[in-house]
Amino acid sequence: MAQKKDYYEVLGVAKGASADEIKSAYRKLAIKWHPDKWVDGTDAEKKTAEEKFKEASEAYSVLSDPEKKQRYDQFGFAGVDGQPGPDFSQGFGSLNDILNNLFGGGFGGSFSDFFGGGFGGGQPRERVLRGRDIRTRVRLTLEEIATGCEKEISIERLRPCAECGGKGAKNASDIKTCPTCNGTGQQQRVVNSLFGRTVAYTTCSRCGGEGKVVSNPCHRCNGTGLERRRETVRVKIPAGIEDGMQLTIQGEGHGAPRGGVNGDLLVVIEELPHSNLRRKENHLFYTKVIPVTTAILGGEISVPALDGNYKITIEPGTQSGTVVKLRGKGLPALRGYGSGTGDLYVKIYVWIPRKLGREERKAIESIAGSNAFQPDLTREDKALFDK
Repeated sequence: MAQKKDYYEVLGVAKGASADEIKSAYRKLAIKWHPDKWVDGTDAEKKTAEEKFKEASEAYSVLSDPEKKQRYDQFGFAGVDGQPGPDFSQGFGSLNDILNNLFGGGFGGSFSDFFGGGFGGGQPRERVLRGRDIRTRVRLTLEEIATGCEKEISIERLRPCAECGGKGAKNASDIKTCPTCNGTGQQQRVVNSLFGRTVAYTTCSRCGGEGKVVSNPCHRCNGTGLERRRETVRVKIPAGIEDGMQLTIQGEGHGAPRGGVNGDLLVVIEELPHSNLRRKENHLFYTKVIPVTTAILGGEISVPALDGNYKITIEPGTQSGTVVKLRGKGLPALRGYGSGTGDLYVKIYVWIPRKLGREERKAIESIAGSNAFQPDLTREDKALFDK
């Protein structure tokens, strides 16, 4: 199965994009890839368009929903897996309907109406730059996951230059809005096509997309406004988090030039193996081997849990494969996911000795013929037949 693309990457927007920017990005992709536009294309083109449209629709269905977007930003795909996405079982819906939904009605269905006139018009907005994200891993024990914890993470990141204060120049007068792109960081050209006028954007060739030009750059940072530093970030880990999940710490990534928006710190969780316990979701599992005499006569055994050892009673006649549940001794459910605390399941295996001494063998032989030691396959013994 192909790996999913990041939803922000699919729509071509930054992680700090507003709801309007997400909607705008989606409607451009919907117009470009909607299957209605590819009815005369080749089979390969139709298939590509369908896949691209579904991909964009799935991304928009998550990023346009504040609750889903928050879960995705914090935990990645793990936060939204299993959530209902766009339903294509009855087809894709007409392009006009999709655009009407996006615009709140009033879209007449003419592509020239959409692209023509004032598209991209109005006063140009100066571009706000965003720093790059930093991805790192943090290793956690099951004990730390059970209670939640706080970790100190050492990272190397770009931060505002100490000499110029992040401006890139000693004097503010040395920084001017790029005259080529008027501070937008992009150059545009209008292309006439079958569907009316479209606008193509490219990175400004003069300012490199920053929207500013520096005439007298700072010698310490060479005009970038940034310098590399090693710093420590304290990250709170919520209880019940799972291996592979990702926490997003907003604003703790790389800094951006010219006072832009910091990127995010993406913390990927790595769960360390436990010496005794195994995990599945928020349940824990432990295997205990007991002597055959304890299985026959019964007794008491000790089993480890995350908060200490617990005594459990072995009933006389316990079969190998019996499972004993310690309710509430698993892991807490991650906030907003599932309900309650998991359980600890102890699976009992009976140890049969391979070798016996002379006296031991005699003792076993003396009772081997007893009816109590003959298998009774007619009884309903769940422990014996439980999968």
